Amino acid sequence: MIIKTFNLKDLFPQLGENSVTPRLDAYLPDEVMNRPDFKRPSMLICPGGGYCSCSDREAEPIALHFLPEGFNVFVLRYTCAPSRFPTQIREVAAAMEFIYQNAQEWKCDTTKISIMGFSAGGHLAGHYSTSFDCPEVREIFPESKAPNATVLCYPVLSAKEGKCHSGSFSALLGHYPLTEDEMKRFSLENCVNENTPPAFLWHTASDGVVPVYSSLAYANALSEHKIPFELRVFPYGQHGVATCDQQTLDDDKPCYAYDKVWIKEALDWLKYMNLAK
Repeated sequence: MIIKTFNLKDLFPQLGENSVTPRLDAYLPDEVMNRPDFKRPSMLICPGGGYCSCSDREAEPIALHFLPEGFNVFVLRYTCAPSRFPTQIREVAAAMEFIYQNAQEWKCDTTKISIMGFSAGGHLAGHYSTSFDCPEVREIFPESKAPNATVLCYPVLSAKEGKCHSGSFSALLGHYPLTEDEMKRFSLENCVNENTPPAFLWHTASDGVVPVYSSLAYANALSEHKIPFELRVFPYGQHGVATCDQQTLDDDKPCYAYDKVWIKEALDWLKYMNLAK
């Protein structure tokens, strides 16, 4: 395995604020088969943390589950509060651009790049997936690249009052409640369109931090636009369960052994969608 770390601001000075320090960690499998034309799928991971931090539990532990499955894996440590929108979505665009720039060296199949997000990182992944070509991104990345699929894990997707994690939007935009226009724009069920990539979503029905409403509303919007998706709602489990085992959790409730199947199911879905080997 090769691990490389890149400061995206050094690579893309147009990202703006002098204080931002977005970091991209690349986990690349060693080439052992000497196959010059072989290309791998890629996974770009956006950890959660309420747009206030990037959770370690949803970074490398997740990457190390997909690396042995033949993925090039990239973890984006995006800039959080007090930096506001559009800082974060631009950093995702920068990460995508950098993956494309190095696709030949890293053997990345650019037709099989998925983006995975957890909690507020799920909002970031979903926001980029639905709005990769929005004016704020295209202003500095005129040829911003769309992902080929999205994996959304107990995601903050809706900004609807009473149905969301308000703290994430307060950190992202600097205030909450939102205006009517902001609520419409940042509720991603309103942003799904015919160009939105397929999605795998999972949530727990008992999530007391991010209501399952977010995943249900987004899945319904995908259905209305005839975008392929898979939705798994587990009956029990707290928010932020990550790998659903003692690697990322302090307790060991029986439900987590059941919930942990999300990793295999997400991988099976990516294979079924021809986005993994």
